[in-house]
Amino acid sequence: MGETDMCRVLATQAPQRFQQVSRSLRIAGHSTSIRLESAFWNVLDEIALGEGLSTSKLISALHDEAVEIHDGVSNLASMLRTVCLLHQQEQAGSADGRQARA
Repeated sequence: MGETDMCRVLATQAPQRFQQVSRSLRIAGHSTSIRLESAFWNVLDEIALGEGLSTSKLISALHDEAVEIHDGVSNLASMLRTVCLLHQQEQAGSADGRQARA
């Protein structure tokens, strides 16, 4: 994929997907606000739906898991973006596996 191909990919996306959105929630008993691009909120909403959780509960569970495994979270927004990327990669891998079996 050349440099001009990437520009076309970005140019075909709705500007709303890049718009930053803040959501307020409680994590570990503390009120906080998280600001992410709407495309990431869409993926987090999708993951939460699949887990049978609200998005707030999903984020709280991810935070708690990170604290348990890594003794904390230095940048929650960055961690959530990474979770979204990993989820999308897993979804793509699952789709590739289904196509290979078909």
